[in-house]
Amino acid sequence: MAAKGSIEKEPMNFVHKNAILCETVNKENRTQKLYTNYSINPFKPLHVIAGKPNSKYDSEDGEEDPHFKKIIARANQEPTKKFTTPQTEAQEIGWVTRPLLEKDRGDRRLSFPHQMSEMTKYMETFWRIEEAKKINTDANTT
Repeated sequence: MAAKGSIEKEPMNFVHKNAILCETVNKENRTQKLYTNYSINPFKPLHVIAGKPNSKYDSEDGEEDPHFKKIIARANQEPTKKFTTPQTEAQEIGWVTRPLLEKDRGDRRLSFPHQMSEMTKYMETFWRIEEAKKINTDANTT
């Protein structure tokens, strides 16, 4: 005996089930797009294997595809040349690589050129003499 509150299931209606299946298939066919533009993935390395030496098929040269060459060249570029703005958070670090101020060697406020004191001039001369002595002794021993 069934409980008072339970509802009995109706037997499966195959006509309704087939109608639902047909509606699902038609909906999938409406939204499905057939992709027929195939090319080589530019992000994977291209390995060219040499053919047989006497094969007539390997000696035929094909035409260059400019679209394919452009895709390969774009895939090998740096992200800053491909995009105007960073695409990820990690790319934001170092995206702007130009300095904020251009270097002006004449401006004494921002330019501090290397200056030699008397001590550094003396030591530079000393090390040059020592290096020359070392080269002369190496040349005389060989």
